[in-house]
Amino acid sequence: MTSTGDVEGRAGPPLWWVRRRDVVVDGALGAVSAVECGWEGASFAREAGLPVAVGVLFGIAVGAVLLLRRRWPIAVVLVGIAVAPAAMGFLLGVVGLYTLASSEVPRRITGTLASMSLAATFVVMYLRTRGDVEADPMLVVVLSGFVAVALTVPPVLFGLYVGARRRLMESLQERADSLERELSLLADRAEERAEWARTEERTRIAREMHDVVAHRVSLMVVHAAALEAVALKDPARAVKNAALVGDMGRQALTELREMLGVLRAAEKPKPAPAAAPVPAGGGATAVVAPLSAALVAVFDDGPSLGGLEELVGQSRAAGMAVEVVVQGEAAGYAAELEQTAYRVVQEALTNCHKHAPGARVVVRLAHREGEVAMQVENGPCEGRSDGVGLPSGGNGLVGMRERVLALGGVFVSGPTDAGGFRVSAVLPVR
Repeated sequence: MTSTGDVEGRAGPPLWWVRRRDVVVDGALGAVSAVECGWEGASFAREAGLPVAVGVLFGIAVGAVLLLRRRWPIAVVLVGIAVAPAAMGFLLGVVGLYTLASSEVPRRITGTLASMSLAATFVVMYLRTRGDVEADPMLVVVLSGFVAVALTVPPVLFGLYVGARRRLMESLQERADSLERELSLLADRAEERAEWARTEERTRIAREMHDVVAHRVSLMVVHAAALEAVALKDPARAVKNAALVGDMGRQALTELREMLGVLRAAEKPKPAPAAAPVPAGGGATAVVAPLSAALVAVFDDGPSLGGLEELVGQSRAAGMAVEVVVQGEAAGYAAELEQTAYRVVQEALTNCHKHAPGARVVVRLAHREGEVAMQVENGPCEGRSDGVGLPSGGNGLVGMRERVLALGGVFVSGPTDAGGFRVSAVLPVR
C-alpha cells in the first residue's frame, strides 16, 4: 500500500510526509533555518566566549529541528522558545508557530505556547534594546512589544486561518463523498423499485391473460366434448353446443385482442424532451407508468359483479349445476374491486370444470358493511360420461390469492369435509 501522492512504479514520500512536495518544502525550510541558526550561533559563541565551531554546530542542530514541524509542532515551538535568549531561530519560531496553529493540536495548548513565545520574544528584545539604545524606557517597552507581537501574532493568525480552511475543505469533500454515496444508493433503490414495478406489472398481465383465456377456453373444451358425444345422437343439441363454442371463442378473442391492444399501446411511450434529465431508473419507470395506466383502463372497462349471472349461465349451459345465493344490497364499488370479485368467482368456476366435473356448485355473494365476501364451493366429483380432462397449470389459486391480497383482502381455499373444495375471499370496501 502506497501513500497519497505516490507515482505508479515509484516509492511514496518517506516517514511522516504525505506528499513529495512537503518533503521538498520542509527540506528547504530546514536548510535555510540551519544556515540562519548556524550564523547566529557563531555570533552567540563569540559573545559567550565559546569556540565558534561549537556555536555553529549548535545552531545548525537547532535550525534542523524545523524538519520535524509536521510531526512534532509542539517540540519545534518549545525549541524556538528555548533558544530565544541566544537570539537565534527567527525562522524556526515563525514557521513553528504557524505550523502549530494550523495543526490539530488543541487550541488551549496553542494559545499557551503562543503566549510563552510572545513573552520570551518580548523579554529578549527588551533586554537587548535597553542595552543598545539610549532612549526613554517606555519607548523600549513599546518597541519590544511591537517586535514580539509582529513575530508571534501574524504566524499564529495565519496558521489558524489555514487550518480552519483545510478543515472546511475536508468537511466539504467528506460531505460531497457522502452525497455521492447517497445518490448512488438512491439510484440503486430507484432501479430496484423499477424492477419491482416491472415484475408486478408482468404478474398482473399474466393474471389478466390467464383469467381472460382460461375460463372461456375451459368452457369451450367442455362444450366441444359434449358436442362430440351428442353429434350423432342429438343433432339439435349438437348445433346448440356448436353455437355456444363459437360465441365463447369470439368473446375470448375479443377480450384477448383488447388486452394485446392495451399492451402494444403501452409499449410506445412518448419520448422525453432532449433537455430534460432522466433520473436513475427513469427509463424503466417511463415504460411501467403508461402500462399501469393502461391496466387501470382495463379495470375500468372490465367485467363487474353485474355480469355474474351471465358468468354462471355459461357454466350452467355447459352442464354444471350452479346455485347462486346473494345476501345484502350491492353498493357502488370501485372498478378494481368489482373486477377482482368477478375474477375470483370466474376462476373458481373454471377450477370446478377442470377438477370436479358433474359436481354441484354453490356460489355465495354477501354485501356487508365495509366489505364484500364471496365463496364458491363444489361438492364431491360425481364424474360424467361426457367429461374431458382439462390441463391445469396450477396458477389459478395463486392468481386469486394475489388479486385479493393486493386489495388488502383475505383469501382462503381448501378441501371440505364432504370431499369437495371451497374458495372464499373477503374484499374491503374503501
